[in-house]
Amino acid sequence: MKIIEKIKEPIAKEFEIFETEFKNSVNSGILILNVILKFMINRKGKQVRPILVLLFAKMYSSENLTEKSYRSAIISELIHSATLIHDDIVDDSSLRRGFLSLNVLWNNKISVLVGDYLLSKSLLLCIDNEDFDLLKIISIAVKEMSEGELLQIQKSRNINITEDEYFELTLKKTASLFSACCKLGSASTGLKNLNKVEEFGQNLGLIFQLKDDLFDYSYKRIGKPTAIDIKNQKITLPLIYTLNKVNTSDKKFIIESYKNKRKLNKNKNKIYSIIEQNGGFKYASDKMLDLKQKNLLIINNFPKNKSRESLKLMLEYLINRKF
Repeated sequence: MKIIEKIKEPIAKEFEIFETEFKNSVNSGILILNVILKFMINRKGKQVRPILVLLFAKMYSSENLTEKSYRSAIISELIHSATLIHDDIVDDSSLRRGFLSLNVLWNNKISVLVGDYLLSKSLLLCIDNEDFDLLKIISIAVKEMSEGELLQIQKSRNINITEDEYFELTLKKTASLFSACCKLGSASTGLKNLNKVEEFGQNLGLIFQLKDDLFDYSYKRIGKPTAIDIKNQKITLPLIYTLNKVNTSDKKFIIESYKNKRKLNKNKNKIYSIIEQNGGFKYASDKMLDLKQKNLLIINNFPKNKSRESLKLMLEYLINRKF
């Protein structure tokens, strides 16, 4: 059995309900929108975010999940789908999950509008059902993600970004949605104290981004283009660590390469070698393991049940995933 299926075991029935309700939630009277949304749904990913929502909801529920929990899962998937569409446009990416991205199949204008549509659907789902606690959680996450993307653009102009700055923007750009998903599931059951839940989600998001950083230096096809961060001159933790360790000539070589996209593309293999020789990849991997240990301690604060065990498996999955 694949690990993702094992993770979903405590919520197998609930996940089927979610998938049905998610499809119903994105129906539209606009033909082109329905065609695009059907294309998206048929090429779904692992759906880690709604899985997290449902696991936390089930972990804190003594009975069957309420419609509020299912709405929370739908909201998480709507927001995530919207951000993926917008990310592909910003990064000028042509592939998503092994298929041509929406911006290539249609165009940037249509893709932006589809992303906006999904975002508005998530907000309306909260408002129409007066789920104002969920609305606050997701609105904060969207704000944080937007700030994170802008902060990354700002910092990438200065390659001497510090490790603290890297984690600051990663907490906003990536970890905020993971954290929101964990809080959505918990809040949907009535849980008020979300501090440990939030921390757990933030650590998951950091692990996810660190793994993506390592994927960016992969020579293998992983269902999306590698070297996207290199191409877009984004700074990753392996690179930050390496710049603090290399000799003067190698540092100058990397910095000058990053200032020129054409030169960067030409020199990327040598940059990979410099990072590997200076332990940059190992450093990022060790950081993931440190975050894993922190989350294993946090998990002890959660109710002891099958959902909690699945959260442990989720940690393993995010660290060892192949794409």
